[in-house]
Amino acid sequence: MIAIDSYELNDGGSLPVVGFGTVSLRGDDGVAVMRTALESGYRLLDSAVNYGNEEEAGQAVRASGVAREDVLITTKIPGRHHEYSSAVESVEGSLRRIGSDYLDLCLIHWPNPSVGRYLEAWRALVDLRERGLVRSIGVSNFTERHLRAVIDDTGVTPAVNQIELHPYFPQAAMREVNAKLGVQTQSWSPLGKRSAPFSEQPVSQAAAAHGVTPAQAILRWQLQLGALPIPKSTDAQRQRENLDLFGFELTDAEVSAISGLARDDGRLFGGDPDVHEEM
Repeated sequence: MIAIDSYELNDGGSLPVVGFGTVSLRGDDGVAVMRTALESGYRLLDSAVNYGNEEEAGQAVRASGVAREDVLITTKIPGRHHEYSSAVESVEGSLRRIGSDYLDLCLIHWPNPSVGRYLEAWRALVDLRERGLVRSIGVSNFTERHLRAVIDDTGVTPAVNQIELHPYFPQAAMREVNAKLGVQTQSWSPLGKRSAPFSEQPVSQAAAAHGVTPAQAILRWQLQLGALPIPKSTDAQRQRENLDLFGFELTDAEVSAISGLARDDGRLFGGDPDVHEEM
């Protein structure tokens, strides 16, 4: 089993540098895939209320034989639960579904600016952390404006900002903002999903140079950017490959070349946090 390095967060906690994405993994098959990931060495399951699989995440941990305290479970508060009491109830519901008395990391899934209540959700997370129901708190898909708003409102800086980040959309400016504020960047869709640039020359050349797969080259690029990728795969062999990132290092030129694949329209869909909303 591969040992995974950790990032230290601004609240004194830590996260594995590679997590496991669980979107669309549901039912018995979803439990089996998550269990295989845990058996392969993953120690972070990234779930969400809107993924509809928190119960499966809890079942996978219990079925894996890995101690609960050795696995970090993330979930996310959806847009419809941003009002303070709804956010508290959302987290309490997540705990019931997961079957745990605490969450390792809870994020606000999207800022949903037209609703205008993400500040309430953040206040709720601050209080839930004080109650011990959540170990670390953070956000997802927040811009600099959203980050500064929650920090100014509460004096509490998110531990994590999980954003879309892959070679076609490397988010240099947002990564710089996160770093300046002391917020750890996590990467959703770190390989680019169906648009994965595996055949792009900078990726294929880096993979060939180090004797790894294109996916491994991209995930190593993520680590060298200082981002925490959360890849998902239902294939056990690819799960193991996606963790096997610590026996090689890309050159600065290779990192720059992969970053150079950035596109102005690099988002996977219209996920601009200033306009996109998910309830």
